[in-house]
Amino acid sequence: MTNQENNNTVTAPAGGARLHRTLGLWNLIIIGMVIVQPTAPMGIYGVISNKAHGHVVTTVFIAMIAMLFTAIGYGRMARIYPSAGSAYTYVGQEIHSFLGYVVGWATVLAYLLNPLICTAFCAKAAMGILPGILNYIPGLANISPDLSFYAWILFFAAFFTWTNLHGIKTSAKLEEGLCAGMVVVVVLFLACVVRAVWGMHHDPGFFTHPFYDPATFKTSYLFAGTSVAVLTYIGFDAISTLSEEVENPRRNIMLATVLVCVIAGLLSALEVYAAQLIWGSKPFPSNMVETAFAQVSGRAGGFWLFQTVNFTLLIANMGSGMGSQLAAGRLLYGMGRGNALPKSFFGVIEPKHRIPRNNILLIGAIAVAGSGLMEIFSAKLGGGAYEIGAQCLVFGTLIAFMGVNASSFVHLLLRQKNRNPITLAVPFLGFSICLFLWGNVAYSALSAFLVGLIWLVVGIAYGAVRTKGFRSELVNFDIPADVD
Repeated sequence: MTNQENNNTVTAPAGGARLHRTLGLWNLIIIGMVIVQPTAPMGIYGVISNKAHGHVVTTVFIAMIAMLFTAIGYGRMARIYPSAGSAYTYVGQEIHSFLGYVVGWATVLAYLLNPLICTAFCAKAAMGILPGILNYIPGLANISPDLSFYAWILFFAAFFTWTNLHGIKTSAKLEEGLCAGMVVVVVLFLACVVRAVWGMHHDPGFFTHPFYDPATFKTSYLFAGTSVAVLTYIGFDAISTLSEEVENPRRNIMLATVLVCVIAGLLSALEVYAAQLIWGSKPFPSNMVETAFAQVSGRAGGFWLFQTVNFTLLIANMGSGMGSQLAAGRLLYGMGRGNALPKSFFGVIEPKHRIPRNNILLIGAIAVAGSGLMEIFSAKLGGGAYEIGAQCLVFGTLIAFMGVNASSFVHLLLRQKNRNPITLAVPFLGFSICLFLWGNVAYSALSAFLVGLIWLVVGIAYGAVRTKGFRSELVNFDIPADVD
């Protein structure tokens, strides 16, 4: 360990500012849990349950194994590239710039899909909370539930776009407060489940069926659900971007990343285990997939708990929707500023609020059009906008995770002197499990997999044209730090 790593400040390049190392291990864990959110499995619960025919708790545990290996990879690479934190940077530097480009392009897909699935989820949640609100609007009293969904996605996409165009952001204190509120809701839910289960007649195997129910178990179902269950852990990798502000980063970054995965996994497993005790392995109807956990809550605690959980998830997804739309807008701005996209449109900053206005408007339009079209063709696609969007998000996310594990393996193999079979096995297993789960997306959600493949083919063709056969400098996928 160098002297610089022992100090509490990091000196920036000449003329630059200093970053104070003020974050300890527990600070990192709290930040990680705020990002991952204590209610992480609730929104995606219905999709996983239908894919795995129950057995959600088992899929969460299997996904946790893959994420633990990947978390170690992120921690290791954060030591080597402390200011990056990008999977595409790791792959581009350690393996090849072309493969780094592929990982980066897959990441762009994930950024663009996040606002879409948040919009779709918020629409369904709002329909559950205020199912008859449109009845009070003249001329819309007899509107069908399908049209109600399209009205809500238009409302939420417009709301997210308006808040971002006006530079309205949630503060860190508010996010921590919301996280604490989510913990309270989780505790209330668990208490209601205990009360409900206490008064039930229990068949043999009642408490073990959430892990394994022979009546509905099938390996292919289990891994199909596991592929989606990785979304429970989305956000843990953000810890790796804080390397320059952490005390003893060589120890704390990796440890915090692993601990956040473990805590999130155990909490998520407890939540979905309790939900399965109430609901069992029954499939959720297509119009209830997004609000599945709220439906379970209603069965456990009545109407008030249904509304409480639904409202909590709505607020959580509204925050995620606003944040993900701004992040995607900043990413497109960075690509436009670097001439990867037309600079006259994508590389423009609105001077008053210092936000990439054109990109924010474009992503809002994509959220409305994408979620609307996915819902219209849901029968042919095999799921609604939220379900298909989430599976496409898995496609891009697992490519990024495979990239992190592969770059960690290559670094250990070619550049690390003190290596052994165990250290090499960790990234190898992480890559292999993520690859297996990625392949299961093709098996369980072919339409989503094809969308992802088309996106990759278009991206590779675009990159080849832009770089004249990948001979010139490739696209930079970093999100600029100079945009609010």
